[in-house]
Amino acid sequence: MTYYSVLAVTPTNEDWIPGYIAPVNALIAKHGGEYLARTASHERLEGQGEGAALRIIIAWPSKEAAKAFVGDPDYAPYLKNRTEGSDSHHFLIEGKDDLA
Repeated sequence: MTYYSVLAVTPTNEDWIPGYIAPVNALIAKHGGEYLARTASHERLEGQGEGAALRIIIAWPSKEAAKAFVGDPDYAPYLKNRTEGSDSHHFLIEGKDDLA
């Protein structure tokens, strides 16, 4: 079953970004992930709260693939840099409709 990573990221320090993108792209691909969106072009249609600078959506072939990426030792230093250099929220969403 497909799973989706949905992230809201607001950099607090942009020093980590140039060294993050290429290696993390490769790690996402290694685990079968595919970016569906990675953009600052978004708008809130409902609700209130702080807006994130970036919204990222990644499709994964399975929950295990998503968790393997997050737990990959090669990803650890990049995750550390991102979380220390931004306000980040990462949700893993199962691609199903519980209300159907």
